[in-house]
Amino acid sequence: MATAIKDTAAGAAQAMQATLETQRRAFLDAQPEAMSVRRDRLDRAIAMMVDHAEDFTKTMSEDFGHRSTEQSLMTDMGPSIQALKHARKHFESWARGEKRKPIFPLGLLGSKAELRFQPKGVVGIVAPWNFPVGMVMIPLADIFAAGNRAMAKPSEYTENTSALFEEIVPKYFDESEFAIVTGGPDVGQAFTSLPFDHLIFTGATSIGRHVMRAAADNLTPVTLELGGKSPTIIGRSADKKKAATRITMGKMMNAGQICLAPDYLYVAKEDEDAMIEGVRDSVAEQYPTLLHNDDYTSVINGRHHERLQGYLSDAVEKGAEAIEVNPAGEDFSSTNGHKMPLTILRNVNDDMKVMQEEIFGPILPVKTYESMDEVIDYVNDHDRPLGLYYFGNDKAEEEKVLSRTTSGGVTVNDVIFHVAMDDLPFGGVGPSGMGHYHGFDGFKEFSHQRAVYRQTGVDVAKIGGFKPPYNKATQKAIKQSVKK
Repeated sequence: MATAIKDTAAGAAQAMQATLETQRRAFLDAQPEAMSVRRDRLDRAIAMMVDHAEDFTKTMSEDFGHRSTEQSLMTDMGPSIQALKHARKHFESWARGEKRKPIFPLGLLGSKAELRFQPKGVVGIVAPWNFPVGMVMIPLADIFAAGNRAMAKPSEYTENTSALFEEIVPKYFDESEFAIVTGGPDVGQAFTSLPFDHLIFTGATSIGRHVMRAAADNLTPVTLELGGKSPTIIGRSADKKKAATRITMGKMMNAGQICLAPDYLYVAKEDEDAMIEGVRDSVAEQYPTLLHNDDYTSVINGRHHERLQGYLSDAVEKGAEAIEVNPAGEDFSSTNGHKMPLTILRNVNDDMKVMQEEIFGPILPVKTYESMDEVIDYVNDHDRPLGLYYFGNDKAEEEKVLSRTTSGGVTVNDVIFHVAMDDLPFGGVGPSGMGHYHGFDGFKEFSHQRAVYRQTGVDVAKIGGFKPPYNKATQKAIKQSVKK
């Protein structure tokens, strides 16, 4: 079962097109596909993840230079298996469709209406490097549950993990069910140009724009899971110590290389010192050391390390105060690796690159406010983020923030956790993305929602005056419908 496509100098696009055609033919020939087939695919995907959990954690660590085994199990392997199991438990009930009410009085005359969920066909998955297993397998759970086939293009930045996918997927899936495509940017560009029945891309907003343009040529519907600058708002009523601990967990996980990582803090002016001190204390508690700490992940590569260092230099040059949080006083300049300590930035402004671009690393700018209206205005004046976080025990203020801002999702009194809820849709809005997946929402995203109407035996068109020649019944129908 050859389900991996090599990145060769010639023929990569043709090979991908051939695989797509193989999957589409198999999909059409199998319609309607039994629920038992979907369940079997979900079972095999779960088995693949469980059987190779240790292998994947090793390759992810190799790709990052170092990545915590426990973190990989909790953020890639565990969520993948959880999503697949959730889909396996519920997909048959999701697939039953829905009865709808015909307009009055057609229902009384015997007509019926329903919504059917049909699989779209072949779905393309473009996965990022920061969660190289989870961002393939979590959407795959919804794709398989909906009855589709899939082709996935993992990131070239995590080449060892991509190679492992390439090696093991053929042991569990036929090419007509699930195929892995490997290669660099050229292969990725060709992949997104294929005429998929749906395409899901997870990655940077700038690349998402190119993906959408490529998909537009084929009128391929897209789900874009992008990112942005997720604000973390500390209300005056918040438990500052608890907030600092939870923010530190979210910011330091994967060294901040998470699309939902708290991007910047917004704190009342009088609470700034306490919050900064709380974060520093929390880092020391969670990561007493950094350089040789197996719990702390490295920045993915030299290019991204230089990008982050450039943000810091730019901010300091433009007046920011940099506070390096290095509990053990380690010398990061003496290592060839790409680990970075957390750096807190005070006195930031929008002229700084760190406040213009998604950070995606261990840098935490802090802004201060006098009133919550000022915070809301700032958030609304910028691109709508993928996540928004509010800490506080003032319910009126919480509701004010929730009702007057827009973001892809929200976690209250913590960060990131809304993405872990299988029954909540995950997705962005505007520059942070479009479309949603996870659970039933993902099942619907990768399904064609087909309207079916069954007409009554009565000549409705004639009774209602819709059939020429128009008459008094026509005038009566118009008068009834065109009125206040």
